[in-house]
Amino acid sequence: MLGTKLYAPGDVRIEEMPEPTILKPTDAIIKLAATCVCGSDLWPYRGLNQVEAPLNMGHEYCGTVVEVGSAVTSVKPGQFVVGSFCLSDNTCPHCRFGFQSSCMQREFMTGAQAEYARVQLADGTLVALDEQPVADLIPSLLAASDVLGTGWYAADAARVQPGCTAVVVGDGAVGLMGVLAAKQMGAERIIAMSRHKARQDLALEYGATDIVAARGDEGIAKIKQLTNQIGADAVLECVGTADSMKQALAVARPGSMIGYVGVPHGVQFDGQKLFFTQAGMLGGPAPVRRFLPHLLDLILSRKINPGKVFDLTVPLSDVAEGYKAMDERRAIKTLLQV
Repeated sequence: MLGTKLYAPGDVRIEEMPEPTILKPTDAIIKLAATCVCGSDLWPYRGLNQVEAPLNMGHEYCGTVVEVGSAVTSVKPGQFVVGSFCLSDNTCPHCRFGFQSSCMQREFMTGAQAEYARVQLADGTLVALDEQPVADLIPSLLAASDVLGTGWYAADAARVQPGCTAVVVGDGAVGLMGVLAAKQMGAERIIAMSRHKARQDLALEYGATDIVAARGDEGIAKIKQLTNQIGADAVLECVGTADSMKQALAVARPGSMIGYVGVPHGVQFDGQKLFFTQAGMLGGPAPVRRFLPHLLDLILSRKINPGKVFDLTVPLSDVAEGYKAMDERRAIKTLLQV
């Protein structure tokens, strides 16, 4: 089969590799309907995460089950499934509290930028649809496996409530999904921070009421101006840099919550400033499995269309171009046709 490997910063290749096989009784093998490039894939691609050995890339996936291990009971061959980028048993204490991304057996999905993929802990990770989906829903179902679920978690962790004012820091795919989620949760005002026209337009389509193009102190001042110097009731931090976290903390009103889902790179906190900010913080890897049944219902009933976040589609064989386009910000998110 064709699969994707990252050998070094900027060096991503598609190559022939063996099809995955069942290694544990709890495994499933799926044939991918589509896969994609994630913003977090760009960290090692850009050399910001060390690459010590070739990496099998890809953690967002949906497709049809072709084989299951002897212990798997919740899914069967022929079913279309969507799963989380965090693999979980969905039964441990952390899972039962809704934090499947901290499952006591947690693994992280790898190797999904390929034609076939092995999914560990299949019973706890995969959610099966009642029937095969129509083709135009595939991008949205794929988005649910990570980027939609992560944006949704950002809004949930920030405690977005009906009638509130939410600020979304970051205009990548996760930030745009955060806008969509905040709208679905009833936020009255959604301020999206974005400097890119295509991303601004999609943010507005997903429910943003205001766009702030400025960054740094100027951007913070603009949000304070829009909120009568009060700040936001909920802040979604969807980038993971020191500057984005600084912005999130600076625009949060006292007593608000910051939902942070950007993987931190270079983020450090000043204890005194954090103390006097009086904002709560909850984040980390998104427990997508908690939200999947609800998100799939919204997608299948066509109440949301997260698939629009894919603004570039290329064959799996052109995966290198998909990475390059996202790295150069010519694309928000690349869908890979399998």
